[in-house]
Amino acid sequence: MAITLTTLKAMRERSEKIAVLTCYDASFARVLDTAEVDVLLIGDSLGMVIQGHRSTLPVKLAEMTYHTRCVATGTERAFIVADLPFGSYQPSHERAYVSAARLMAAGAHMVKLEGGAVMADTIAFTQRGIPVCAHIGLLPQSVNQLGGYKVQGREEAAAAQLVADAQALEAAGSTLIVLEMVPATVAEAVTNALTIPTIGIGAGVDCSGQVLVLYDMLGIYPRAPKFSKNFLAGTDSIEAAARAYVTAVKNRSFPTADHAF
Repeated sequence: MAITLTTLKAMRERSEKIAVLTCYDASFARVLDTAEVDVLLIGDSLGMVIQGHRSTLPVKLAEMTYHTRCVATGTERAFIVADLPFGSYQPSHERAYVSAARLMAAGAHMVKLEGGAVMADTIAFTQRGIPVCAHIGLLPQSVNQLGGYKVQGREEAAAAQLVADAQALEAAGSTLIVLEMVPATVAEAVTNALTIPTIGIGAGVDCSGQVLVLYDMLGIYPRAPKFSKNFLAGTDSIEAAARAYVTAVKNRSFPTADHAF
């Protein structure tokens, strides 16, 4: 049975963890779908792991649309989320809607954008039939402003702001939120403050689910971050690695304290 937003909300309500992996093409999509990964994220991380850039900033909307179409072709079960790339949803709300509509037409079930409460007005296009996943904490598209890939929310005021941002985004219509590189205690507080699922990456075990970049999970990207784990080690196939990841997320054996901040 295909996974929908209703499925994901029900998973949160019954405390079943949501397993998410990035995906960029039809072949991997078929493998991950067979391995029962719940959500496939066409991340603008493709700019780094596929295109070889130092950040996600050079990725274009046309490229995201192409990869979304590829993933959708290979997917039958998983829920598909596609990133809105840098510059595609600023400065006007109409531009954001047009960009999001392109990704939805390519096969996405939801689009993802980065930013806190400042993005609340932008995601009003949820009222026009486009589900939105918000992304707070470390914002890769703002890496130059942040001064690098650094943990966010360590200070009390910053942690409180993350909770406030998450609540504002939920109130504006976001139905999923990614928390990247925030202390585990802060991610837990954000999760408890919301009614929608949270997906953590470097945010501890208490989020509603977990996401990793596919290439990090397979141990084939040379700069894997602290919060990642090589699930291909000790298995005999990519599908087995994906199944091991799903199992570890579901039974809470991943992430451990070693993968958190």
